[in-house]
Amino acid sequence: MKLDVRHGVHPQDFKCYDTDRLRRDFLITDLFVPGEISMVYSHVDRIITGGVCPKKPLKLECGKELGVGYFLERRELGIINVGGTGSVTVDGQTFDLKPLDGLYLGMGQKDVTFSSDDPTNPAHMYFSSAPAHTNYPNCYIDIEKAKKVKMGEPEKANVRTINQYIHPEVCTTCQLMMGLTQLESGNVWNTMPCHTHDRRMEVYFYFDLPEDGLAMHLFGEPSETRHIMVRNEEAVINPSWSIHSAAGTSNYSFIWSMVGENQEFTDMDHIPMEELR
Repeated sequence: MKLDVRHGVHPQDFKCYDTDRLRRDFLITDLFVPGEISMVYSHVDRIITGGVCPKKPLKLECGKELGVGYFLERRELGIINVGGTGSVTVDGQTFDLKPLDGLYLGMGQKDVTFSSDDPTNPAHMYFSSAPAHTNYPNCYIDIEKAKKVKMGEPEKANVRTINQYIHPEVCTTCQLMMGLTQLESGNVWNTMPCHTHDRRMEVYFYFDLPEDGLAMHLFGEPSETRHIMVRNEEAVINPSWSIHSAAGTSNYSFIWSMVGENQEFTDMDHIPMEELR
């Protein structure tokens, strides 16, 4: 198991970063290394972003960085499978996850193990974890159970469906929210017009991009935006003061994970287009 620790940043410092520094501090790559669990711990609201590609069963463990006896002793966890069919076994209970199935695990689950049904077509279990203060029930969420919100206009190339998996109207959590947005064919923009929400940070994980495709992820303060080129199955950490938007070379999908002060999905500070720089 690999855990990479990233520190937060002040917006005044952020605007001085070059491309290499932006990629080193905010881009998350190599999430699905065969036979491994890869994780990035961000000091921005202490979110952990991870990926599991099990060839054989892999147990979720913790190190000194968490200072606890087991990973979910003081945390909750959300999982969405973007690979082959697999399963997650939690304290003896097994949840089968087909492609795009999701799972919420509450605080206090001691033994979490990831498996693939077929090692030649392994599961790609993407997960997010946030600090938690109490236990809520585990919840299996397939894409049909997720709350669906249609947004966008063809003229603006941003027609998309937001699938809200870990959301107050679907399952109860301490602070973690998580969902999957799918852009329709011919549409390339997500979250534009853009917004911030200083009450919550957010991680975007991009997938369904072709091998030669990319998404130009926009972040930073509205008056000091920066961009970073993101390939398939890569993620970007977005501080709470930052916008988070992207345009792709084709349509794509992305998973968003939020933690912070509230769980009001519509609590957004919208940015007028004329204010973007």
